[in-house]
Amino acid sequence: MEPVTVLVLTVSCLLLLSLWRQSSGRGKLPPGPRPLPIIGNFLQIDVKNISQSFTNFSKAYGPVFTLYFGTQPTVVLHGYEAVKEALIDHGEEFSGRGRLPAVDKVVNGLGITFSNGNIWKDMRRFSLMTLRNLGMGKRSMEGLVQEEAQYLVGELRKTNGSPCDPTFILACAPCNVISSIIFQSRFDYKDQDFLNLMEKLQENNKILSSPWIQENCNYQLNYTLENLAVTVTNLFAAGTETTSTTLRYALLLLLKHPHVTEKVQEEIDRVVGRHRSPCMKDRSHMPYTDAMIHEVQRCINLVPSNMPRAVTCDIKFRNYFIPKGTNILISLSSVLRDNKEFPNPEMFDPGHLLDKNGNFKKSDYFIPFSIGKRMCAGESLARMELFLFLTNILQNFKLKPPIHSKDIDTTSVVRGLASVPPSLQLCFSQV
Repeated sequence: MEPVTVLVLTVSCLLLLSLWRQSSGRGKLPPGPRPLPIIGNFLQIDVKNISQSFTNFSKAYGPVFTLYFGTQPTVVLHGYEAVKEALIDHGEEFSGRGRLPAVDKVVNGLGITFSNGNIWKDMRRFSLMTLRNLGMGKRSMEGLVQEEAQYLVGELRKTNGSPCDPTFILACAPCNVISSIIFQSRFDYKDQDFLNLMEKLQENNKILSSPWIQENCNYQLNYTLENLAVTVTNLFAAGTETTSTTLRYALLLLLKHPHVTEKVQEEIDRVVGRHRSPCMKDRSHMPYTDAMIHEVQRCINLVPSNMPRAVTCDIKFRNYFIPKGTNILISLSSVLRDNKEFPNPEMFDPGHLLDKNGNFKKSDYFIPFSIGKRMCAGESLARMELFLFLTNILQNFKLKPPIHSKDIDTTSVVRGLASVPPSLQLCFSQV
């Protein structure tokens, strides 16, 4: 048989197999756009604005719909009600972690972030217990963050008010907090071991920017050095990259909206003054600052589709049948930018989190750390860092952009799972 004939027959068989697999599952799964053989729905998704694509699909197919990435189905949950019902009311069933093959090659299903089953449950329990024993969640933790805030301010002073990109410095601060917790010691920002660690974390972030699909993976629980090493790496990655990116984006938005910056600095002057550093007790007396930080997290939509999940067993959800292991994507964008809860959701406005009397207003729709069993374990630490780092910066410096504020671009750049701010240049002029 001619090679060309063999090739044609092989491709035809693959196409038929792909069509059969997709059609056989579509009757059970939630509705969605018809996928193409092999590539699925890739061509129907705007990779530069996945959140908007999800919104468009939800209008046609409802808040629970199915997309195919290649030949594998993924169920997307869109809107607060669907997300809450899945992650809270059916938390155990939706607690699996979706597969990221590029990451699996490195972590082998170990650690906390990308593990499943007993490994995930046991390592999460072990990590939380150990971190609490090391001080996380206790008042002593505030002292560590306040100390690092002073080092951060000191490094920014060294820029002497010249235009600079603070990306590296802003990453060093939260990384050092994790170092202080795990190693009981911080590093100088120019320490070679610390620089090597930061380089490895950046490489880890590049891996997360790779394309992903699901695949099966089963491991037995064990406390090997490899498992512990992966767990510690997860803690550093989660505790460094997300916080530092949020800090960068906060500064960018404050440059773009100088009237917000002025109000925050007025509140800092009134509540804290200039003769002491801010502390967590101040937050309850600083509703505008608190609302600004929450609004940054809401507006930047750091991880628009959350980390991929998977159902841990066959489940009937809203009259649909979702088989065990099916990929699940949570559209956090649809919750954080719900236009009924947050009028003009695309606008950066601390007023979204303030009531008519100017008091801070909590919202069930504010879920940048996700919700349910897979929500971020370091939420309390991250919230403390964001408040103390930002208030210390704004207490000591005036932020000056090298260009007019109206010309500043705040459009996010989507890299893999995360949205990151564009390049940032500003001057830190001492108050």
